[in-house]
Amino acid sequence: QVQLVESGGGSVQAGGSLRLSCAASGDRYSRDCMGWFRQTPGKEREGVAAIYPGSKLTYYADAVKGRFTISQDNAKNTLSLQMNSLKPEDTAMYYCAAAPCAVVPGSWAGLRGAIYNYWGQGTQVTVSS
Repeated sequence: QVQLVESGGGSVQAGGSLRLSCAASGDRYSRDCMGWFRQTPGKEREGVAAIYPGSKLTYYADAVKGRFTISQDNAKNTLSLQMNSLKPEDTAMYYCAAAPCAVVPGSWAGLRGAIYNYWGQGTQVTVSS
């Protein structure tokens, strides 16, 4: 069983920064590939960033490229999302997700929520203008 616990959300003004963390526990194989997603009421869940370990392959949604950075510390079992230059449209509940890396890096669809087996409870990010 895999458990994911997010932290680091909060309220910030536009242009500010936040760093989200996801503490992961449980079978390592089941949580090798990880990602961050976000959702606002009435909208579909959106893939924000994802990481395929070993290959250092990362994916980012176009809306966050150049502003957000995903990283993974295997020694500390932690996934992080550094968010800079935040905009009001980044306001959402942010979720950490994990799954086995069942395919080779070139075939991995890291921003698709359907490939993930495990999800955290979420942490709220609110950006004011």
